[in-house]
Amino acid sequence: MARDYYDVLGVGRDAGKDDIKRAFRKLARQYHPDVSEEPDAETKFKEINEAYEILSDDQKRARYDRFGHAGVNGAAGAGYSGAAGFAGFEDIFEDLFSSFVGRQTSTRRGPARGGNIRVDVSVSFMEAATGVEREIEFERLTECDVCHGSGAREGSQPVTCPECTGTGQTRRVSQTPLGSFVRMTTCPRCGGRGTIIPDPCPNCDGSGRRRKSAKLNVTIPAGVHDGLRIQYTGEGDVGEHGAPPGNLFVVVHVEEHTYFRRQDNDIMIDVSLNVAQAALGDKVKVPTIDGDVELTIPPGTQTGKAFRLRGKGMPRLRNDGTSAGRGDQLVYVTVAVPTKLTDKQRELFAQLAETFGGGIQPQEKGFFARMSDFFNSEQS
Repeated sequence: MARDYYDVLGVGRDAGKDDIKRAFRKLARQYHPDVSEEPDAETKFKEINEAYEILSDDQKRARYDRFGHAGVNGAAGAGYSGAAGFAGFEDIFEDLFSSFVGRQTSTRRGPARGGNIRVDVSVSFMEAATGVEREIEFERLTECDVCHGSGAREGSQPVTCPECTGTGQTRRVSQTPLGSFVRMTTCPRCGGRGTIIPDPCPNCDGSGRRRKSAKLNVTIPAGVHDGLRIQYTGEGDVGEHGAPPGNLFVVVHVEEHTYFRRQDNDIMIDVSLNVAQAALGDKVKVPTIDGDVELTIPPGTQTGKAFRLRGKGMPRLRNDGTSAGRGDQLVYVTVAVPTKLTDKQRELFAQLAETFGGGIQPQEKGFFARMSDFFNSEQS
């Protein structure tokens, strides 16, 4: 006896159209013959379609609710041709099978491209500023010296895969209530290459490749920043059976400097002045990546004052690996107050203190404090 259509879809007799559609979608995905491993998937799929055809149509559903299967005999299954008579079936078909076709259909894979390799290189702050040449050593897959990449023993050759006849794909046709569906998958025997190797090369076990150590001279350009990745095309693993090689990526790490800091292309440095230099002014030597330069300190310089040395920063690295101009160097001043004094220094500071007078002088409000007072007074 035919099962109750409501039981087939797993819905109650008071289920609305949206509930019925959702139930159908869920079951159709589960029991479609091309995706289900159930032995009776095709039978269940037909039963699900038949139940949905009846319950999604108001008139057919009304006859089924009143007379049961006798009321719809001939209306369900007879002359059924996929989407005919399905209310709103187009969106269900698209939802169900557009992703299915995209997921199951595949193209011939063929020999795989070689893998990429990453090598990390550390450079000092000064090397990053000037650029440097480095020899790096790494391992990569290279062509087998014995079979020259074919993977076959010397004197033999790969042969056409008998399972896919050289196409690299297997074809499966499924007959469903919705019509014929063709699924193309990568051949499991040859892995999509279209050929197999009956007598593998003993040196590489048929892969056509061997791992070896390699050396390469790389150029670290001036102005390189921490984490920069430099690509060397074709210097990675060799591809399978003549496929293109991968690439080598050199990732640069810049070590911290004792007193230089970097912000984009600018270099920053903190220097200390004694109170006499800050009060009277002075000419001091300041280190840069090019060597010491003379900096004039004007009288009355305060802690936090910054002086800019134009063109004394890092080279500006362009996308093509060349440099164009340089950033600046910022010199930040700290006035160092002595914590230990000689007797002579203490005497001189005491004399100086008498000239300044005693007590403290309250500071006038700055600009932002005055603006805050203004707005507060406006609101009150």
